[in-house]
Amino acid sequence: MSEMIRVEKLNKSFGDLHVLKDIDLEVYENEVVCLIGASGSGKSTLLRCLNFLEVKDDGKVIFAGDTIELKTHNINEVRQKVGMVFQHFNLFPHKTVLQNVTEAPIMVRKIDRKQAEEDGKKLLDKVGLGDKYNVYPGKLSGGQKQRVAIARALAMKPDIMLFDEPTSALDPELVGEVLETMKQLAREGMTMIVVTHEMGFAREVADRTVYMHDGRIVETGDSKDFFANPKEKRTQEFLSKVL
Repeated sequence: MSEMIRVEKLNKSFGDLHVLKDIDLEVYENEVVCLIGASGSGKSTLLRCLNFLEVKDDGKVIFAGDTIELKTHNINEVRQKVGMVFQHFNLFPHKTVLQNVTEAPIMVRKIDRKQAEEDGKKLLDKVGLGDKYNVYPGKLSGGQKQRVAIARALAMKPDIMLFDEPTSALDPELVGEVLETMKQLAREGMTMIVVTHEMGFAREVADRTVYMHDGRIVETGDSKDFFANPKEKRTQEFLSKVL
């Protein structure tokens, strides 16, 4: 398996708050990695550093063998390869579902509109929204909006998808439909890093699970082993509270 992303000794502070402390992590092609841990442990900040929405203080972010730095790389070009789905859907309310999905391919990748619409419809079919092309986001449930957001990220044909707690803003009965879409992506071999509180998803779908606490990676392991036999005391304590 070839390496997709590697971070080495990654540090990030916000003022006096040291949020990421010497993070080392590698993610391989076609792998699903879940980041778990209490709120404030640094999971979302790590994800945002991988997409360059936050600028690291020091350390390395290596993408497909290339060490990415703000001064040497066009970060917008790098971001096109790294799809991101947030807690909140950030859809354009004045555009239809299909227009939301085709906007970036047309504007950023300069894809022909007809082609972009064809691709966009296929993606919406894939996430179970083939009957919603011309609907506006205001008419959708939270779960449907999040599936549009996933289709929108996929429309850029990224090499890797980052999910930042994609179900945490949803009503409980809508969580399943979003997780099902993500499982489908995993089955198709999409490389994914997922910050989640859904332990069942991590156990079932992730190849590896990473437990973070206080800005550090405490434990990482094959997901089946990780949940069955956590090795670190802190991991055991965390899992005993959430499982």
